[in-house]
Amino acid sequence: MSDDPDTRPDGGALGVSTDTAPSERGGRGVGFRSLLKREILRFVRRPRNTFLPPAITNILYFAVFGVVLGGRIDQIAGFDYILFILPGLVVLGAISNAFENSAFSIFHGRWNDYIHEVLTSPLSYREQVAAYTLASMLRGLMVGFIIVGVGLVFLPFAIDRSFVPIERPFYLVAFMLVVTTLFASFGVMGGLWAEDFDYLTVLNQFILRPLVFFGGVFYSLDVLPPLYRTLSLLNPMIYMVNGVRYGFLGYADVDPNASLVVLTGLTIAVIAANVALFRRGYGLID
Repeated sequence: MSDDPDTRPDGGALGVSTDTAPSERGGRGVGFRSLLKREILRFVRRPRNTFLPPAITNILYFAVFGVVLGGRIDQIAGFDYILFILPGLVVLGAISNAFENSAFSIFHGRWNDYIHEVLTSPLSYREQVAAYTLASMLRGLMVGFIIVGVGLVFLPFAIDRSFVPIERPFYLVAFMLVVTTLFASFGVMGGLWAEDFDYLTVLNQFILRPLVFFGGVFYSLDVLPPLYRTLSLLNPMIYMVNGVRYGFLGYADVDPNASLVVLTGLTIAVIAANVALFRRGYGLID
């Protein structure tokens, strides 16, 4: 019998044996799937709260920037303006919703004390973090698809095109998976740190969104003076937006390979940090 500090028996004490019977291991698998299903259904069952707002917001973005202003803006890097901004808007919507979902779920569970049902379950810390992260990642991806759909509606009004190109499918899939997982993981961390709902608003509206807007969503780094271009490279959103743009259009202001490696490493590090925070009971145990 060996103790595994990453698992919990009924009642929440540490140190349950890893030599569990097959039925118990299967039960833990059921528990993980149940938690994952609960977290997915939590936002799927309320589309007016989770999917309608980003759809309306991006209708406004595409109408104003893509159609009204886009027709008066010269092409950027050889692309019509509405096509150039679409990948950035996809990133903005996807990571905002991935972050918001996990942050709100964790904090709401703490606020109403029902997260203790998860903490006292036989799920490991890794399984708990994975369930919250995967569900939030899925929400981010779904919102990303919705934004692409909104963009398709406006393309014929802005340019003579009815489809969005996907020049580098591997990079598009890889970057979307990495960035939504990364911000779902940041959301878990934010949900543990927040002391009230205002904390979540500050994180999303006053830190995350400004970084994305200054992350090359509406402009190319090539139009910036050298000093501002160099300062922009300190913004991690630059690498996310350009990675997804490379997947759609085959164009990026920064090296997509280096960006993907760094972002993947950062995602793994944040997930590991979340597991450590759950193990310590940070924000979970008064």
